Amino acid sequence: MMQHWVRFRHAGEEGFGLLEGNAIAVHSGSIYNSPRPSGVHLQRDAVELLPPSQPSKVIALWNNFHALAAKLGVAEPAEPLYLLKAPSSITRPGATVNRPPSYTERVVYEGELGIIIGKSLSNGSETEAQAAIFGYTCVNDFTAGDIIARDKTFAQWARAKSFDGFCPFGPSVVTGIDPSGLTVRTMLNGAERQNYRVDDMIFSPVHLVAALSRDMTLLPGDLICCGTSLGVGAIKEPINTVEVVIEGIGTLSNSFVQ
Repeated sequence: MMQHWVRFRHAGEEGFGLLEGNAIAVHSGSIYNSPRPSGVHLQRDAVELLPPSQPSKVIALWNNFHALAAKLGVAEPAEPLYLLKAPSSITRPGATVNRPPSYTERVVYEGELGIIIGKSLSNGSETEAQAAIFGYTCVNDFTAGDIIARDKTFAQWARAKSFDGFCPFGPSVVTGIDPSGLTVRTMLNGAERQNYRVDDMIFSPVHLVAALSRDMTLLPGDLICCGTSLGVGAIKEPINTVEVVIEGIGTLSNSFVQ
């Protein structure tokens, strides 16, 4: 059974619960380990939604879709290629993301499927990785595209992706869903710019989690951004609305101000 879990701020306090239509059934305890219903219900429009987890780290994949690799004319990798985004880049669904004051060049959107880890995993098998996945969410992996190759001796991926606000995700994390049949769509100012299927991934979510756990211990709440596909583009208008839409998971909407 699919469940939509959210984190929120209400009356100055943070909490979490199950999204049920336009209401949130507030829970207590741990979202990852037998959460208990409190009996309190809040209207969704009465709270401020927060990112649905608090990651110790954000792992972002590069070159993880067959279609994009073919378009770029690059070889498909033999193992997952990834970078780390700073946790300080995280922001909430609905937040306004501002252009970094130190950067005047191209900023691009990247709509992606995100994996939320639900229990610690180190050197795991794919069976263990499946059990360690709590659920899935929407991610916009904003990137300062012209920084990456600015220095010819060092590709600056982490810097390009770690500015404040460059990692909105949410609005919920959905459990009990099979991601293989999902489609990721990205809308820029109401126009569809990306529309690609998750099953075109080179490395599936379960494979990614198992492989990454062999490099570093994955912790509850950690976010893995599965990579993007065709349709990535620059944000050009002074004020923009960027939406990442994954049917069955939800719509992540943020403004970007130049």
